Amino acid sequence: MRKISAFLISIFASFLILFAIIGTPIRAVAENGRFLYVGGMPAGFMLSAGGAQVIGVCDVIGEEKTFSPAKEAGICSGDVIINASGINVETVADLNSIIAKNGANSLELTVKRGNDKEKFIVKPQMDKITKKYKIGVLIRDTVSGIGTITYVDPTTRSFGALGHAVGEECEKIGAEGKLYNCNIVSVLKGTRGKAGELHGIFLGDGEFGKTTTLCECGIFGQINQNVDLSVLNKVEVDSLNAKPGVAYIYSTINGQTPKKYEVEIVKVDKNNKENKNYVVKITDKELIETTGGIVQGMSGSPIVQENKLIGAITHVFLNDPTRGFGIDIEKMLKY
Repeated sequence: MRKISAFLISIFASFLILFAIIGTPIRAVAENGRFLYVGGMPAGFMLSAGGAQVIGVCDVIGEEKTFSPAKEAGICSGDVIINASGINVETVADLNSIIAKNGANSLELTVKRGNDKEKFIVKPQMDKITKKYKIGVLIRDTVSGIGTITYVDPTTRSFGALGHAVGEECEKIGAEGKLYNCNIVSVLKGTRGKAGELHGIFLGDGEFGKTTTLCECGIFGQINQNVDLSVLNKVEVDSLNAKPGVAYIYSTINGQTPKKYEVEIVKVDKNNKENKNYVVKITDKELIETTGGIVQGMSGSPIVQENKLIGAITHVFLNDPTRGFGIDIEKMLKY
């Protein structure tokens, strides 16, 4: 019996020694999760349209008749012209140059329409007034919008954000673009049935990053090395324990500096495939008084609960601007 007791004691002593050796690292791993800087500051996004994007068709006034060569060929608003007569088109200037050199000769245009590529034959017509050949399209090569930075990684300086206008056209435009400092100058207050909107201006000398990825989960890229990130608040990422109850969002509704506003997490749905993982209700009286609740441009505002980053604002309920949806932060961090 004494031998058995001595054996058990030796095992227990060994266990205590092993625990003393591995105990501290285990606690360190549990307490030192992923930390990110919380955003909330506004940003202006200017992204490539991925070619010459048709935003409308128009008539060309010729000597004999007035019509739109592009429309007659089958080109319509939303198409992106990516190639003309075998030459890649990246900008409006590219397409104009090709048309000018081509003259009255027919052009074969390769157009991106949704996920498909189609070819059209267009015969330019000389404009009676300008004496230049045109195909009758209104085009652009960049898409811009205002949004909110959700987070910045303190190690890699990568960021995640969401943006109004840009996000709506994520299937039509390219991922490469620039990130600009933005100053919020006014707010169109949201009302039942009509979404409000933040109005801001790009600061011309305020380029502070670049975009590299654009998808349904947000806009992602890198913050420039010369940008001071130390002024931002660093919190742990933990959406696994997100639950209904009090939380906060960081958002900018005036100027360039984010403020903290109280909200309520009404519902948590981790498995929602449309990135509507949270139903959020604005409870902060100041925010409701100023904006009516959630407005366009606040997309990307980080959601923090119990000092943990859990997600970001994505949409507003049109029938109740004090309520909206949020995306789980883990979905954004996959990019």
